[in-house]
Amino acid sequence: MASAARSFTRALRTPAASSLKRSATFVPRTTFAQQARRGYADAAGAKKGGNGLLIGGLVAALAGGAGFYYMNGAEQVKAAGVFTPKQEDYQKVYDKIAQLLVEHDNYDDGSYGPVLVRLAWHASGTYDAETKTGGSNGATMRFPPEGDHGANAGLHAARDFLDPVKKEFPWITYSDLWTLAGVAAIQEMQGPKIPWRPGRIDRDVSYCTPDGRLPDASKEQKHLRAIFNRMGFNDQEIVALSGAHALGRCHTDRSGFSGPWTFSPTTLTNDYYKLLMEEKWAYKKWDGPKQFEDVSTKSLMMLPTDMALIKDKSFKSYVEKYAKDNDAFFKDFSNVVMKLFELGVPFETEERMTFKPSE
Repeated sequence: MASAARSFTRALRTPAASSLKRSATFVPRTTFAQQARRGYADAAGAKKGGNGLLIGGLVAALAGGAGFYYMNGAEQVKAAGVFTPKQEDYQKVYDKIAQLLVEHDNYDDGSYGPVLVRLAWHASGTYDAETKTGGSNGATMRFPPEGDHGANAGLHAARDFLDPVKKEFPWITYSDLWTLAGVAAIQEMQGPKIPWRPGRIDRDVSYCTPDGRLPDASKEQKHLRAIFNRMGFNDQEIVALSGAHALGRCHTDRSGFSGPWTFSPTTLTNDYYKLLMEEKWAYKKWDGPKQFEDVSTKSLMMLPTDMALIKDKSFKSYVEKYAKDNDAFFKDFSNVVMKLFELGVPFETEERMTFKPSE
């Protein structure tokens, strides 16, 4: 069934404009995964203490590897010795996320994948290169000041989705878990492999970032550059990151906007760029905020920040490049997502790992 999924993905990447103008029927990757479920690596079970007494302590997991305590039912136990996670341990976390993506296919267009990508992006996109604050190091969206920011509306769904993973693998920090989940979601939605490394720590509420650091979708190119230049991204990287809009949809009860960007919102392709270049777009006539809809089917939407990519000469040159070459998009997307997820993290190692996607 993996070959069927890959064949489907290749079909989505055909250059003919007519292939983009089909009915809005969404076929999530899980359709294929459910027909041929594979075995997922299980995490090692917790060992119970022989004397039956509760061992007091804090739940801790230091990224570089440390002794840790965790709960097993009502009993708190301590792992013997010092636990240093290895790549195979992180692969088990990846596999668990992939498994849950298959099992829980009742969200939006059939996958929690897009909202996991959004969680990782919003947790990372608060970075300020000048003050060295924000970024994925901290997972401060756990706390109301940041979790309640308008741009983060609806992301409780992604955080709740990952709770069982955190419980099964208590040694991983939320900061590492959220970014690893973003990597897993991208790869499981037929995207490129994203190099990743652990080392993020969880911080307290005092590290929450101020509201307004994430993009405002109602603005245009000047605003995009202000937001992304603050993080250290150039024009090419801004356009490459925008390709994530091939995934997911907007919700009126979150951003106020409504609809998907592409006909395949649970599969990552360069269709976002193709549609920007090849489709005709008009203002949507409705009571909501300013957005655009495709003239052909009136089932897709683009935001003002999306349309800015073809209004601006520099941005447009990269849109044209990615619309013509999916491989070029995947290469640049992988690099810029890796950079995004690492902003502001004081890593102790330069070594990165890549994860094997599900079959």
